[in-house]
Amino acid sequence: MQSPFAFLANSINNHPKTVAAVVIGVILVMMFFASGVTMKTGTETYVDITSPSGSLIKHYEDTYSSDSVILMIEGDAVYMPQTLDYIQSLSEDIENEYQIVSVTSIIDLVDIYNGGVIPGSEVEIKSIVDQHKDVIPGAATTGAMTLMQVIVQPGLSDSASTAALNNIRSVVAAHNPPPGISVTVTGMAAFEDEMKTSLGSSTGMLIGLAMLLMVVAMAFLFGHVRYRFLPVLIVMMGVIVSFGMMGVTGTGLTMMVMAAFPVMIGIGIDYAIQFQTRFDEEVRKSSIEDAVFTTITQSGSAVAIAMVATSLGFIALTMSPFPMVTDFGVICVVGVLSCYLCALVIVPTFATLVKYRPLDPKPKKRGSGNQKSMMERYDVFLGKVAGWIADHPVGVLLLVGCVAMIGIPLDDRIVINTEEEAMVPPTMPAKVSMDKLGSAMGSMSTIPLMVRSDDIFEPDTLRWMYAFTEYEKQKHSEITGGTSIASILASMNGGILPQDREQIAALLKLVPEGTMSRYTAGQMEAVIEFSTEDLNLNSMKALLNEMREDLAWYETDPGTTGEFTGTMVLFGDMIDGIAESKSEMNMLGFGLIFAFLLLLYRKAAAIIPIIPIIMIVGWNAVIMYVLGLEYNILTATLGAMTIGVASEYTILIMERYDEERERGLSCRDAIQTSIQKIGTAITISGLTTVFGFSALTLSEFPIMANFGLVTVITVGFSLVGAILVMPAVLAVVSSIQDWLDARKHAKAC
Repeated sequence: MQSPFAFLANSINNHPKTVAAVVIGVILVMMFFASGVTMKTGTETYVDITSPSGSLIKHYEDTYSSDSVILMIEGDAVYMPQTLDYIQSLSEDIENEYQIVSVTSIIDLVDIYNGGVIPGSEVEIKSIVDQHKDVIPGAATTGAMTLMQVIVQPGLSDSASTAALNNIRSVVAAHNPPPGISVTVTGMAAFEDEMKTSLGSSTGMLIGLAMLLMVVAMAFLFGHVRYRFLPVLIVMMGVIVSFGMMGVTGTGLTMMVMAAFPVMIGIGIDYAIQFQTRFDEEVRKSSIEDAVFTTITQSGSAVAIAMVATSLGFIALTMSPFPMVTDFGVICVVGVLSCYLCALVIVPTFATLVKYRPLDPKPKKRGSGNQKSMMERYDVFLGKVAGWIADHPVGVLLLVGCVAMIGIPLDDRIVINTEEEAMVPPTMPAKVSMDKLGSAMGSMSTIPLMVRSDDIFEPDTLRWMYAFTEYEKQKHSEITGGTSIASILASMNGGILPQDREQIAALLKLVPEGTMSRYTAGQMEAVIEFSTEDLNLNSMKALLNEMREDLAWYETDPGTTGEFTGTMVLFGDMIDGIAESKSEMNMLGFGLIFAFLLLLYRKAAAIIPIIPIIMIVGWNAVIMYVLGLEYNILTATLGAMTIGVASEYTILIMERYDEERERGLSCRDAIQTSIQKIGTAITISGLTTVFGFSALTLSEFPIMANFGLVTVITVGFSLVGAILVMPAVLAVVSSIQDWLDARKHAKAC
């Protein structure tokens, strides 16, 4: 029975045009499905919304905050009558738009406390605002600014939410504000919409730039073979297939999935280079048919082993608690497999159709003697280095091992940063407006407390909410305020919380609908919004932990429960999630690859390709600490990604080493030959990968730029580990095996 590789080789040799037609058909189908890929942002990408904590955060955002749009109205004449006329007209037109639940602004104060009649002077308007500003959050600020909050219907699809936001922008654009007044559409809904748009445009730019840089790299590094740019074309096909699979499965394009494409491009270019290099090597000494058969059956199986090991490293990412990391791992696996299959099929098929001929050696210049080409000299250099390392393996391993050991304790000292605003460009207009809003109103950071009760409007429940809010404000200086339906009712009652149900009911009728929907949901649920100073995420996390302890200690009203939730809880808990999961993902990656190699080789030598990778993971921690780089949701995948990328290089070298040993070469000669043959291809593909990943460092998104930097470093370390550490490991293991064989032989005698 033919192996799959032999079957493919024979199919290409006998029916190359048919195979090419199938490839073209698959690519066209995948292009069709790729058109259905859409951007994906929001809470669902950060947290599993089926978990208790995730479902609570999602419920809070859908019910209270996620789809709110803020209109920032600025100017010296904010409280002039003509400005309020403008705000009233703008508010009415926005409220008439489809999918708008409510609009809350300074006009609601006028409706409640001035009978709906706009006062005739700025002094009267300011008087109303100063007395009752707590009823309408954002009605008054320390500067010349007032806010309008627009609540969009919760639970809308991404496209419907975007349409609603664009409708609001259109209404704003259609109204001419009074002289000196400007209106900016801001808030998290606008922030996420702009981030989604920027991500989409950035994805195309990065992929295009990565391809361009790879073309440049191939022009300089791969000139010793004919059709030097074929690997770039193959990778493009792999990317198209990957996008198509995303469209088929409905996978959205998140920030992390976007980062997966340069990863798969970098790995895919290596597969294409490996196959083309091996084919070029074989066709120089045999016919095209024999070269096709040898390339597919020999390199095909060897690269397949490396591909599976790489995929297992990425599969380890699927155990992450963060959905976007899981998607990143899955898409990397899909991309790696797509690029492998494209390279396996397209290289020999293309070579057969064009009747591939290797390039003739360049004629030597007159008087140059036996001067070799640059690649030939590099081959010789690699051979000499590998030979020297094979002669001194213990010293090499001790040196690189000590550096790796330093990285183990340093890894826990690397800062973890999960703040969403640190992920986006500082000049992004939506971020600029959010920062401006925060500087005018104070910190925009809030810690929401979700309160559930049989009846949140019962006097005892309201008293508990009010008392706990005051307790937290007095205990923690970082807390600048606390707003809830209880505090709003107290503000409407002269600063005194109403004590009987009738009085409460009467005041509730005066509370604007937008305010009610922001702080209550029906009769059994409410939220307390604790505002804080402008704290970094680690300080916010520490404060949140103390507040959780306060809530557990503070005596609650019978039947009343409370739980903290919201964005700060999400990103604060992500710090713990990253700290716990990154080591677990590394261990799982090592375990999966070792189990696979042990099953494949059925001997202890399966550990050989893993030893250099352990070193590389340690080096990563050292360089990140020295350069002051941070762990975030993207760079937390670095360990598992390193395992996946580096395993390919080390496995390919070991496979070629075993092949040379089977041909009868000694250990030292086999190491030299394998490093010369595979090392050159790995160097070319590795440097090309570095060129591709360097595109990420040019991203306007800081999180992407940092990921690109650490990945470039990782690929560089992977090259060093494969070319310098792998020969030492092979030499030591061979020496140990020779010693064991000698002892066994001695006992037998």
